[in-house]
Amino acid sequence: MQNGQYSYIEDAAIVTEGHLIHWIGKQQQLPADTYSETVDLKGAWVTPGFIDCHTHSVFGGNRSVEFEKRLQGVSYAEIAASGGGIASTVRATREASEEQLLKSALKRIRCMQQDGVTTIEIKSGYGLNYENERKMLRVIRQIGEALPMTVKSTCLAAHALPPEYKDQSDAYIEHICTEMLPKLHAEGLVDAVDAFCEHLAFSPAQVERVFKTAQSLGLPVKLHAEQLSSLGGSSLAARYHALSADHLEYMTEDDVKAMAESGTVAVLLPGAFYLLRETQYPPIESLIKHGVRIALSSDLNPGTSPALSLRLMLNMGSTLFRLTPEQALAGVTIHAAQALGLEQTHGSLEQGKVADFVAWDIEHPSEIVYWLGGDLPKRVVQHGQEVIF
Repeated sequence: MQNGQYSYIEDAAIVTEGHLIHWIGKQQQLPADTYSETVDLKGAWVTPGFIDCHTHSVFGGNRSVEFEKRLQGVSYAEIAASGGGIASTVRATREASEEQLLKSALKRIRCMQQDGVTTIEIKSGYGLNYENERKMLRVIRQIGEALPMTVKSTCLAAHALPPEYKDQSDAYIEHICTEMLPKLHAEGLVDAVDAFCEHLAFSPAQVERVFKTAQSLGLPVKLHAEQLSSLGGSSLAARYHALSADHLEYMTEDDVKAMAESGTVAVLLPGAFYLLRETQYPPIESLIKHGVRIALSSDLNPGTSPALSLRLMLNMGSTLFRLTPEQALAGVTIHAAQALGLEQTHGSLEQGKVADFVAWDIEHPSEIVYWLGGDLPKRVVQHGQEVIF
């Protein structure tokens, strides 16, 4: 992919050395050399490995019963009042051991792997205290050790207000900034810091406090912004040169311009949009007009996007948000890499980059976006080695 457009190399060859791409180009221009192994991909279409740049893959339990209740007419407010919603996931996550969280998360992430995902970001945010946020972040690191994937860890302690801090949101933010983040960072558990800027979560001023702490620790920031209302969160993210601002249904033209100037990536999450039956669309035309890079992600989480297929999100990004297949594929490759600060090493097939790619047995790359469900025939290569499922 180049600038969101297909970039074809017909009759191509890829040479890998260790975990990197050593050479790529037309087969007839392949440098004369002795290669230890040659693999014939039989005319497959080869794309970069997919990057899922926004997930909440580690959590206890699930909320399928709540999903059923909502379909039966019970409101989210009623569910939350009875102890459901994110509070139920926090309880289940706190009760689960590291081993239980790891086992359940691996099941979900292996589904993503089989869909062509070679890099994934995973957020904490269901622990909401030091002990359990640490537990989640430790599990995320263990996932990176257990699977042949690149796994990035994001601390989302500012996700919701824990029960211990009821009606004390400023005190909880202070706890995050003075206790949790410094300790978790010192343990090497955090690659980036995220927050939920929304009227039912944290204000822009509170999020800015978190961002300043992250900045002082040398950590990049990301933000859940403008999902349910317009609070200027995406402009705040842009002022702090955030890697990404995500959701963005209610962002304004000024927000778009701010993100364009800062280079902050817009991560769209069609799974949550679909499951919540939203009607307010992200301003796609404005994002494209101002040159904001658009990524797509699964937002895999137990409440609003229990999505186990990033490829399905590609189709939703096209059918719901009107992205072209080229734009959708860029959204899970090069733009998703930029949303994680990995564009120098991941997200495109270039000499010197990590040898993560997928060879698809299809006739045209639009098929990756076109087919709903199923398991398209493919071969997945991670760090130069084929992954056997």
